Order: sequence, then structure tokens, then C-alpha cells
Amino acid sequence: MIDLSDLKPIAPKVSGSPATHAQVIAGIPIPKVSRVSLFSPDEWEEFTEEYAHALEQDYPKVRRFGGSGDMGVDVACFYTDQGFIGGWDNYQCKRYGGALAPSDAWLELGKIIYYSWRGEYPVPQHYYFCASKGISTSLEKLLNKPSDLKEQCRKKWPEKCQAGITTKFEIPLEGELLAHFEAFDFKIFSSKSVADMVLSHSETPFHAVRFGGGLPSRPLGSLPPTEPTPEESRYIRQLLDAYGEKESQPFEAAASLDGHALHPNFLRQRERFYSAEALRNFARDTVPEGTFDRLQDEVFHSVADVCDGDHANGFERMSEVVKLAGAVNSTSNPLMSVTNVQDKQGICHQLANVDRLTWVRKNA
Repeated sequence: MIDLSDLKPIAPKVSGSPATHAQVIAGIPIPKVSRVSLFSPDEWEEFTEEYAHALEQDYPKVRRFGGSGDMGVDVACFYTDQGFIGGWDNYQCKRYGGALAPSDAWLELGKIIYYSWRGEYPVPQHYYFCASKGISTSLEKLLNKPSDLKEQCRKKWPEKCQAGITTKFEIPLEGELLAHFEAFDFKIFSSKSVADMVLSHSETPFHAVRFGGGLPSRPLGSLPPTEPTPEESRYIRQLLDAYGEKESQPFEAAASLDGHALHPNFLRQRERFYSAEALRNFARDTVPEGTFDRLQDEVFHSVADVCDGDHANGFERMSEVVKLAGAVNSTSNPLMSVTNVQDKQGICHQLANVDRLTWVRKNA
């Protein structure tokens, strides 16, 4: 009979730090690498596309191949715009039930050897295995010993490659193909860990949406240049017209405001425009395409009715619209966590820069 004195009381481990509100709501966060291992086939395909987007930072041209006729090419990264001719690397992204094992790799090696021998493409400079659940120790050891990898591939060819490379005919390792195999440099084969992939993915606009955790810190924006740029011409023209309607005098250029009581207001509007431009640039690198456009649309629809209303002059219209925009509070747009009042006010001038908002009614 079991001695009850040998049994330990139930004593769940108490964390050294107090629980946070986020933990109570969402539970203990799952590490990103572990999360990748849980991806469904569709999620893995989406993640692979996003990872390929990250590789565009390192290569002039990146293309994704797919389907049964890919000839062993998954993500092709080209050294020049000339495609295969200018040199390339292959990233073979696989999803299996477990870590990628040697038995999973032989056919992929066979394809790249066979189709490069046939002249479908030149031998890649590098060939990286990437797998959702990582690379097994046994495969990693072989990748680190190219001579052993080559010998094992030769032995496994009849079983794994001869009838597997294509369903149309068998491909024995003999003759000119064997000579190509013998000359083939197996040092090109290596791997990328899931951690490597996640790190590269963190440089894409898809990372925060895919893994959560919030957006990165937003860098400080720069002040407007002393002289307005051509890109500012339309919203500045609108401002000058609004000032002119208020003062009942024309302002032909920004310089004509120097020393005028409205000059400080003009400087504030430009600062707001540049703040919104900085947010646009931040969005380009941190969130999916179209996110900033949706924020602009939300601001527009929040202020459009006020803009269309009756006002004493264009300056009053602009002031009321900008004031209202600063109070816009959208909980649906991912950028709102890093958006300040100046950004939302500056968006009004971005909209004025493309005539979606106008301050002076010409028919008034």
C-alpha cells in the first residue's frame, strides 16, 4: 500500500511577479516560435508569403513558386533583376507534422540536382530548408557535413528520388546525371531556424497583425523645412485662401504671411501635416498596406459634415474641422495606439492636399 507520507501536497508554482491585466484577459503569451509550430496549412502559407516579403530587403527580386510543377523551387531570391541568370538562392519552406527529417529532404535534394542538370535553372548559390516545426537534429548534422549528406543522398536516391521526382518516368542516378551529382557542391544546403524566420518577419508590416504584442515605438517626427516643398503646394494654397477670406485680402505665397498675426497658425498647420506624414511613413513599415488609408477615411467621415456646413469663412471652416479631427477616437484601426492629436489634425491637411476637403467655397 502507498505510504501517504510519501505524497506531496498540491502546490502550484507562484510567479515571482504579480499577474498583469493582459495575462488575466489573454493568458500567458505563447512564444512566437511555438506559435509558428501551431500554424494551420493556410496560416503557414500566409506566413511564408510574409517571410518572402521580408527577404525583399536583402535581394533585388524575390518570387514565390508553387504547385506540382515548381521543380523544387519554393521561394527564389535573385541577386539581380535578371532572375536565374544573375545568381539565386532557394528557400524551401516546408510544413510537416514534426521537425524536418532527412527522410523529408531527400526528394527535395533530388529535384534541385535533377532540374539543374536538365538546365531548367542554374545551381543556386544557397539552398535553405525552412520548416514550421524546425529542423531535426539528424538533418541538421547532415547539413553541417556536406560529404555525409552527399553520400546519404546517393544511397537514398533509388528509394526516394528515382520514382519521386516526376510521375512520368523514373530517373536513375547514372550517366551524365551521375556525373552532375558527383560534381554538385552539397555545401549549398543549410537551414534557417524558425527563430531566424520570425526575426526577419519582424521587419515586415505584417508582424504585429500576425503575432500581436503591439506596434514598435514610433520615432520622433521631424519639423517642417523652412521653405515649403512642392508636395505641400495644394494644402498650403488652401490655407492661404482660407486666411485671405478671413482677412479680406489675398495671400499669394507663404512668405506673405511673415510677420502677420496668422503666421503662428500657419506654422502649426504645417507641423500637423508633417506629423501625419511621419505616421504615414511609420504605417508603411509596420502595418499592412491600406491601414493608413482607412484611418484617413475615418477622419474624413468624422469631419466631412462639419466641413460641408455653414461657416463665416474658410478659416473658420478649417479651424472647426481640425478641432473636431483631433477628438476622433477610433478603436478599430491598429494605428490608433501610436496616433496623437497632431496626426489626426494633420490628416485633414493631407485630405486638403488632394481636395477631399476644401476650406473656401468658390460659389459662396
